[in-house]
Amino acid sequence: MRQPPAMAAAAWIARRPVLWVGAAFLALTLNMDALAPHLGFLFPPGTRLVYSRASFPELVAAHALLTGAASLVAITLGIAAALFATRPMGRAYAGTLDRLGALAQTFPPVAVLALAVPSLGYGALPTAFALVLYGVLPVMGAGMAGLRSVPAPVLEAADGSGFSPAGRLWRIELPLAAPILFAGIRTSVTIGIGTATIGSTVGALTLGSPIIDGLSGGNPAYVLQGTVLVALFAVTVDLALAEVQRALTRRAR
Repeated sequence: MRQPPAMAAAAWIARRPVLWVGAAFLALTLNMDALAPHLGFLFPPGTRLVYSRASFPELVAAHALLTGAASLVAITLGIAAALFATRPMGRAYAGTLDRLGALAQTFPPVAVLALAVPSLGYGALPTAFALVLYGVLPVMGAGMAGLRSVPAPVLEAADGSGFSPAGRLWRIELPLAAPILFAGIRTSVTIGIGTATIGSTVGALTLGSPIIDGLSGGNPAYVLQGTVLVALFAVTVDLALAEVQRALTRRAR
């Protein structure tokens, strides 16, 4: 028996938490200035309740732009490294790339920022550098694992069918490796959203700005506002990328 359209739509939405988590994130972003004054009972008397250095839509836009640009660079470098390490000319360097990526992950983000500021200055640039450094490894590792997971009989059949190396890569290997590769991209982007908050310690405008200002000024309202929005932003993006990953997995099967 077919469900009424309204019930079917409600069931479809219920199965996709990205929609209602994203709606909550958008609603808070647009209405935080109006909502915050009604939460004064949660904080000590005299606490300034509304963050005013920048509007919350502006903070979200700046955070998204910084994370998106850094993630794009990290994804490009990670995929390029994975392709190089899984081609005949680069297989000898695969172990070296793994070790370099793991070494980069051992540096705390704050230490990377501290080392980058003298040469790159304050603001978004050293933050983007740290995000790229942290974002490359998940993409590279997942890309290498995905490309190596393609069954050898499939590769042999592609070679026997007359595929060129480039044709085999684009039409056989990458589509089959896409679900695993995209899992690394999802991890990289989600890590980047959370890590970008520390960029406010060196002057970058992000959702970490209310958190840093709140901690330095003893204002828990600012800390709560920034923390909630960063968490909802990361969860929304992660759930959206999970939907894409599931679609890629179904297609690969």
